[in-house]
Amino acid sequence: MPEQSPTPKKRRRGRLFRFSAAFVVLLAVAGYLVVQYVTGGRGGPGCKVVSGKDDGQEFEFTQEQTMNAATIAAVGTGRGMPERAVTIALATAIQESQLVNITHGDRDSLGLFQQRPSQGWGTEKQIMDPTYAASVFYEHLAKVDDYQKLPLTVAAQRVQRSGYPEAYAKHEPDAALLSAALTGQSAATLTCQGLPDTTQTSTGPDAVRAALVRDFGREVLKETGAEVTGGGTTSKSTSASKGTSESKAKSKGKSTATPSPSASATGGSSTVTLPVRSGSTKTGWQLAHWAVANSSVLHIDRVSYAGREWAAGSANDPWHSTGTKAAGGVRIVTESPSGQ
Repeated sequence: MPEQSPTPKKRRRGRLFRFSAAFVVLLAVAGYLVVQYVTGGRGGPGCKVVSGKDDGQEFEFTQEQTMNAATIAAVGTGRGMPERAVTIALATAIQESQLVNITHGDRDSLGLFQQRPSQGWGTEKQIMDPTYAASVFYEHLAKVDDYQKLPLTVAAQRVQRSGYPEAYAKHEPDAALLSAALTGQSAATLTCQGLPDTTQTSTGPDAVRAALVRDFGREVLKETGAEVTGGGTTSKSTSASKGTSESKAKSKGKSTATPSPSASATGGSSTVTLPVRSGSTKTGWQLAHWAVANSSVLHIDRVSYAGREWAAGSANDPWHSTGTKAAGGVRIVTESPSGQ
């Protein structure tokens, strides 16, 4: 006896199920494509920032995103901007680009803040430089009257002139967590996977110093005459003689300048120490978190400060106690690209 054909009701249910399944797959593909478009297809080792208030708040993002966030925070600090300004800048960049330095956007918008060359924000090359983009954002924010007292979304909109002025507010909690860590307000709250970027060959003490100056400005290294040793080679900065002379002159009297970073090498690794004045733990933790944020591109293996240490390998591992006296500056251990 031939089988009975499915009833119209069953056929409708079957079509509905297939349509629903196809719709779910389509949404997943669309979501993936959106993420790839926003991030430029770049993923990478993960990072996590947690609240220093032990309230369970946390924010997870990629190494590329945290490196850009660290640059934004460092530029703000270098310009003498308060933590609130850094929070506003970070919330703006999260909304505009997801903290990815993208080469596309609405009309001619570019970069972390989606700034437009046609609107006087700078050239395309300038805007695609995260340091420049952050600096010009702060320049405009500083002109906003009482921006620290304004709601974040209002302050950001006064700078950005966005078509979606309320969008910035939803990113304030994540931006506040990032800002607290990257300005040093919260200690030992930022971790990253820290797997090395194999495309980068500029590593070691000189690369660390150059990146510090790029983000914080030259004031972060008040003396540049220290001998730099890395990977079995020794070099001095172009102003080494001047720095050495200044150091000798200052040794005759009391100096309040930040000591120059020193470095030593063992095999394929180099240790860079960034001295921190006594009592300046906020500065110390900003530098330590900055190093973690840049650990992938600079091949940083370990960062230690104030008796705590971070090691590359897992974004979920917290800073652990070194069991030593919390003294000295921020200690950064870099590995050579070849691992030798």
